[in-house]
Amino acid sequence: VQLQASGGGSVQAGGSLRLSCASSGLTFGAYTMGWFRQAPGKEREFVAAILWPGDNTAYADSVKGRFTMSRDNAKNTVYLQMNSLKPEDTAVYYCASRAFRAFFRRENDYPYWGQGTQVTVSS
Repeated sequence: VQLQASGGGSVQAGGSLRLSCASSGLTFGAYTMGWFRQAPGKEREFVAAILWPGDNTAYADSVKGRFTMSRDNAKNTVYLQMNSLKPEDTAVYYCASRAFRAFFRRENDYPYWGQGTQVTVSS
């Protein structure tokens, strides 16, 4: 399994960014895709997850109502639309995947990871 995250950048507070995570090698009949983030000096934390089959999503309370995770099956890509960004959203964002369909929220639940993409939100 290979994951390639992209779309990070620098924005002002209140702005928007869309992250992408292109995947290959996901041959599981059912799986979960997740987004995590890690700010400097902090532990990696769960942001959002989406299930396959189906498009059920789950979010961390800190991003609920502002972030939306979605999928384009034809492109084998998941997205994280981030609106109303805040300085505290500044972090390196990672996508991850695992077999089985459930809302896994712990870093150790995911064996497959993409490289991170930096998101910086200035006040």
